[in-house]
Amino acid sequence: MRATREAARLIAGGAALLAGAVLADASLEHYRGSFDNRAMPAPLVGSALGLGVDAALAATGSIAPLAMSVHAANAALGTAGLGFHAWNISKQVGGVRWGTLFYQAPIGAPAALVLAGGLGAAAQVLASGKGALGPVSLLSGRALAGVCAVGIAGTAAEAALLHFRGAYHNPLMWVPVTVTPLATLALARAALTGRVSWIVSAAMAVTAALGLAGSGFHAYGISRDMGGWRNWRQNLLSGPPLPAPPAYTGLAIAAFGALLLMRKHGHG
Repeated sequence: MRATREAARLIAGGAALLAGAVLADASLEHYRGSFDNRAMPAPLVGSALGLGVDAALAATGSIAPLAMSVHAANAALGTAGLGFHAWNISKQVGGVRWGTLFYQAPIGAPAALVLAGGLGAAAQVLASGKGALGPVSLLSGRALAGVCAVGIAGTAAEAALLHFRGAYHNPLMWVPVTVTPLATLALARAALTGRVSWIVSAAMAVTAALGLAGSGFHAYGISRDMGGWRNWRQNLLSGPPLPAPPAYTGLAIAAFGALLLMRKHGHG
């Protein structure tokens, strides 16, 4: 039981970091869009509430009231956002093409909110002593590891797209789009086999570190724009997205919770 609660706190911590990344990213991007659509504040409110309840569970082990409702709402908001962003891209001149994928509503942000809601709900279930979220068994950790693997793969795909837009002008831009897919494969293999090796643990540690390092590099990129951080109001919007890389870290931390569950059940 102690290991399960510790796993729940790790998963909640990862979900909190992911929700925080969504909150910061959506705040910037929807501000850039002048909150033109009346639904644009919704993911900010949802991700802020998700961040609060998940951070409380990660820090103290306590389950906040209405936490499951918050996570269900975030999963629904993220799903609706995915549809809306896809529709927004498709209605542009020329439809789905590189230009619209580069500069229109990003697909990755609402998908991250779906992941934050799902992982947060799983953490709440485990912390309450239950072993399944609906029909999905959680105690083995394998389903959660699979979800984290999909999330890391999606984050890598979005990074590849945006770094391609930046013409990979810095060789380090290749790191998160080459290393993390390998980490995804290691985690997916663990999810399929139920076996935890030092390789997958090391891969998740590297992925978590890359997320933190990425924010540092993005901050440096912002500082190199005209006016640097003195002109932060403009450069935060036009420079590399500061909140994006921590999604790697949040997913890796949640994956550590899944790996702990797998070890507890004798698969590692």
